[in-house]
Amino acid sequence: MIAQQSTGRWQFIHAADIHLDSPLRGVEGYPDAPVAEIRGATRRALERLVELALAERVAFVLLAGDLFDGDWKDYHTGLFFARQMGQLARAGIRVFIVAGNHDAASRMSHAMPWPENVRVFSSQQPESVALEGLAAVIHGRSYQNQAEAENLARDFPPYWPGLVNIGLLHTSLTGRPGHADYAPCSVGDLLAKGYAYWALGHVHRREVVATDPWVVFAGNLQGRHIREEGAKGVTLVTVVDGRVSEVQECPLDVLRWATCRVDLSDCDRVDTVAATVRQALLNERERAAGRTLAVRLQLTGATAVHPQLLARTAQWAEEFRGLAAGLGELWLEKVQFQTSRRLGPAELFPADTPLADLLASLQQLELDGNTLFALVPELQLLQGKLPPEIESVDDPLLVLSAEKINQLRAEVGELLLARLLQQGRGA
Repeated sequence: MIAQQSTGRWQFIHAADIHLDSPLRGVEGYPDAPVAEIRGATRRALERLVELALAERVAFVLLAGDLFDGDWKDYHTGLFFARQMGQLARAGIRVFIVAGNHDAASRMSHAMPWPENVRVFSSQQPESVALEGLAAVIHGRSYQNQAEAENLARDFPPYWPGLVNIGLLHTSLTGRPGHADYAPCSVGDLLAKGYAYWALGHVHRREVVATDPWVVFAGNLQGRHIREEGAKGVTLVTVVDGRVSEVQECPLDVLRWATCRVDLSDCDRVDTVAATVRQALLNERERAAGRTLAVRLQLTGATAVHPQLLARTAQWAEEFRGLAAGLGELWLEKVQFQTSRRLGPAELFPADTPLADLLASLQQLELDGNTLFALVPELQLLQGKLPPEIESVDDPLLVLSAEKINQLRAEVGELLLARLLQQGRGA
């Protein structure tokens, strides 16, 4: 064990969840989707990571798990990664990796010989690598199994005196929405080790869990779908005289996903909708800072144009797609119509009329999965054929739940009401 006082200034990069060459799911179904850009985004983001490491002359790079997305389609994925690491090797930059749950499922990556500057930590027990020139030590452990249920942090070694201690771990901590509960541990488990910095992976949204000492999820390097929206990148850490002095977020994504919510409450005429949407999309494009932008457009608000919107949603969606295409570097992934009426059904239709009775019946209709299957038997057959991973999608017709069925019923009611209003009230 080395015991010496770290002096001077040096930096390192903390990244995680690169999911290199992660396969596309469903995007090819959109005729106007930038498929090539989305497919190559994880590679270009990794290239940006390497460029940042070289420009900042960092001492090393930490990759906190899920470098890959399971087994590769072929060896080109591994060869691309090896070439990028070779650039860092020629600059004297070391790379330290722990395998996460997706990496543990990749047999091909285990057999690939990496450049000498790459160190993958053991999955059998925690390992420690001392860096004598920096008076620092990195502690890490990889996953042995894809579904890692053990508290790996508990077995990490205690603080090494006189060194900057850094922990490298792929974990869900005490749990995060949307992420499986792998290698669970508490923040207290981490703080008890006395390390200066914990470089965590597994959670795809960047999060600074603690600052004294630092416990950080870097988030994933590149968003791959709308549930990974917002800026993505790495964390650049600066150490001065043995203490972490700065922790900086560095966006490196090349394609950004965003949800653009447009409130149409002030739109009293239908001819003002396009201009309102256009300005909102321009604002999103500006925030993307030159990146290609994939946008989910959500139209909200109690508005006078609600019936006109719902009466022809397909036509409106195509108009908005054309508007986005004209702005450049912007693609509409989906358009969601979530506006509402300013007036209720009772104010629109007199009581005790056929239309009022129809709307009342729809509102009182109770649907659950069995009822819906009885009405549309083909749905049950379709759901039985869906792969497990489809549960992550947000199409209410594919994955049935009470919440989604109620949402579907409300949408049907609003669509019916909009069509009736278009044909004339009380007609």
